[in-house]
Amino acid sequence: MQTHLTDLIKNTPEGQEADAILRNCVHCGFCLATCPTYQLLGNELDSPRGRIYLIKQMLEGQEVTETTQLHLDRCLTCRACETTCPSGVQYGHLLDIGRGMVEQKIHRTPYVTFKRYLLRKLLPNRALFSAFMGIARLGRPLLPAQLQRTIQPQPTTSSHPSAQTHPRSMLILQGCVQPGLTPNTNHATARVLDKLGITVITAERAGCCGALAYHLNAQEEGLNAMRRNIDAWWPFVTRSENPVEAIIVTASGCGVTVKDYGHLLQHDPVYAEKAARIASLTRDISEVITAETATLIPLLQAAATSAQPASPRHLAFHAPCTLQHGMKLTGKIEPILQAAGFHLTKVADPHLCCGSAGTYSILQPKLSRQLRNNKITALTIENPELIVTANIGCQTHLQGGTSLPVRHWIELLDERLN
Repeated sequence: MQTHLTDLIKNTPEGQEADAILRNCVHCGFCLATCPTYQLLGNELDSPRGRIYLIKQMLEGQEVTETTQLHLDRCLTCRACETTCPSGVQYGHLLDIGRGMVEQKIHRTPYVTFKRYLLRKLLPNRALFSAFMGIARLGRPLLPAQLQRTIQPQPTTSSHPSAQTHPRSMLILQGCVQPGLTPNTNHATARVLDKLGITVITAERAGCCGALAYHLNAQEEGLNAMRRNIDAWWPFVTRSENPVEAIIVTASGCGVTVKDYGHLLQHDPVYAEKAARIASLTRDISEVITAETATLIPLLQAAATSAQPASPRHLAFHAPCTLQHGMKLTGKIEPILQAAGFHLTKVADPHLCCGSAGTYSILQPKLSRQLRNNKITALTIENPELIVTANIGCQTHLQGGTSLPVRHWIELLDERLN
């Protein structure tokens, strides 16, 4: 694609990156077939190709309007188009650049501005959000059925692993909403890794991965959250004795962002090198478990002979977009669940987004609900007893639309081993 960027942007780092991405696009249209919003709306401007044209026009100095903002806002950033694209167009990075520029040119209404501000301040604040969830749980019986399903009761069996310290250790990103919504996810991870001879440690100063603010176009706020995490993790990464092997992330939505720290902070003279090192150490929990298969399988076999496997047996696995399209981690979790004795049911169109997409379910509720309904239909075609996923956002969003339990897959592995 030929480009003629304006002098104001073409020599900036963002302009140079956008120009390189745009030139890779051959406007073939393959992305239209896998774009969830295009499938629903049938509007070219609600497809990756259409949004690329909108961003190109803006960078070339054409008028930016509220319509431009609307079509960019409607994008889920699921990145299914990147998986499909034969030219390797880095659409997600281009979209971040385009959204950041539009945010500077088009002012939102006071109500929408406040709503987005509230999301940025409430959700990433772990203490505040956990307190909010505590209040919500007290009033849970009075809430509509959909919210009751989303606000799960506080788990009663979230015991921690043994106090034994292993020679091997890994950091874990606690996350911001996950400790309040599903605290057992990280507890289960710690117990599983303890069985595999790995100590899980936390850095208390670490917080939100930065994705939420960054994708709400408060990009500097998001980058500051990333810098804070790097500062919190750096002493564990660089200590002379027993440095951590990896930084584990149990929410794929966070993992795809932390793995991108090197790119997002590449122009920061203080953090660029550190960010690249942190990104290189970051692992989704499925990558860690897969690497420990030789140790895991005998443990599963021993557990299987000591007790009759409990129900459920038939699971539907939902692969989050951030796992399959963002981190390109397909086919890792399914073999683990099968080795643990679970039967995985068929899922139609597994590449399509469930509609969660961070805060998308709040900011674009109508589209999000349509996508969720389609996804639940696809997940339940063979009547599974349970749905499992790998991302807290998807888990909560799907749970709001079905009476079937929706859980993180690591919890089931933990129950099999323990």
